[in-house]
Amino acid sequence: MSALYHGIVTHSRFAPKQHKLKYRIFSLLLDLATLDEEAARLRLFSRNRFNLFSFHDRDYGDGSGSPLLWAQAQMRAAGLDPVNSRITLLTMPRIFGYGFNPVSVYFCHGADGALRAILYEVKNTFGQRHSYFIPVSGGGIVRQSCNKVFYVSPFMDMDLTYDFTVQPPDKTLRLLIFASNAQGPVLAASLTGRRADFTDTTLLRAACAYPLLTLKVMAGIHWEAAKLWLKGLRLRPRPAPPATAVSFVTDSGIQS
Repeated sequence: MSALYHGIVTHSRFAPKQHKLKYRIFSLLLDLATLDEEAARLRLFSRNRFNLFSFHDRDYGDGSGSPLLWAQAQMRAAGLDPVNSRITLLTMPRIFGYGFNPVSVYFCHGADGALRAILYEVKNTFGQRHSYFIPVSGGGIVRQSCNKVFYVSPFMDMDLTYDFTVQPPDKTLRLLIFASNAQGPVLAASLTGRRADFTDTTLLRAACAYPLLTLKVMAGIHWEAAKLWLKGLRLRPRPAPPATAVSFVTDSGIQS
């Protein structure tokens, strides 16, 4: 069932300059199979049309259709059976029609309910997106790794490794990402959240607690970038995006 999570995002940059930020946000955990039912029962949330909060299919996946079908296609491409799967998406909605998600996270569950894979969909401020599909082994806290192949921050090199630690959403959630080079970690980013029901009441409270959140996210990205520039960091050249829209990582860490 879909839910709302009140959360905090932090970034700690360790090298070549130290820099920290901390923001209060909220996210939605959406069951992609019940989006239309959710929109029908809520006044403040809509799918593919304007509202205070909205979810637009074109903001996700390849932008051409249902994010659920797209995510199921990625499961199939990775050798996982998507039949009777349950896929939930942790993301920020559009607010008054505007949305931007640096990272959206798909939790892909098998027919038995077990978490089989996590798909991290990353966007940059240049209108590009790329996803990392990583299988899950076992239950409890999830730990995963992959090589960075997609340009995000103009102040970070491409030769980095991502290490993910994920507490899957329940009453609380936690996502920790370390970006490291050969010398060690250069950045730690985290998202923590506590669950609330997905109702018009909680949505209205979120609108009051985090006014124009998605606009603030974009403004905050550029504000923090300006501060990094003043600290002496300089822009890295932006390479061409990856040839494929999704990087598939095996249990052994091999990426394709």
